[in-house]
Amino acid sequence: MTLVDNGQISRNDIENKLREIRGDVDTATESAKSVGLIVAVAVVVAVVGIAFLSGRRRGRKLSTVVEIRRVG
Repeated sequence: MTLVDNGQISRNDIENKLREIRGDVDTATESAKSVGLIVAVAVVVAVVGIAFLSGRRRGRKLSTVVEIRRVG
């Protein structure tokens, strides 16, 4: 911040500092969004994979095996 001749902070100084802070916050927000998106995709893939594997296991346990043999 720059001080005016009489030692006071001007309106432009405050506006510039707020813009600088907002830019930092926007940068942090964007990086957090990308990390959150990656985590969300990983969780969805894990849930779908677990559901697939548990359904496959259950299907094997409940399915009946029929064996056909020829006589004669």
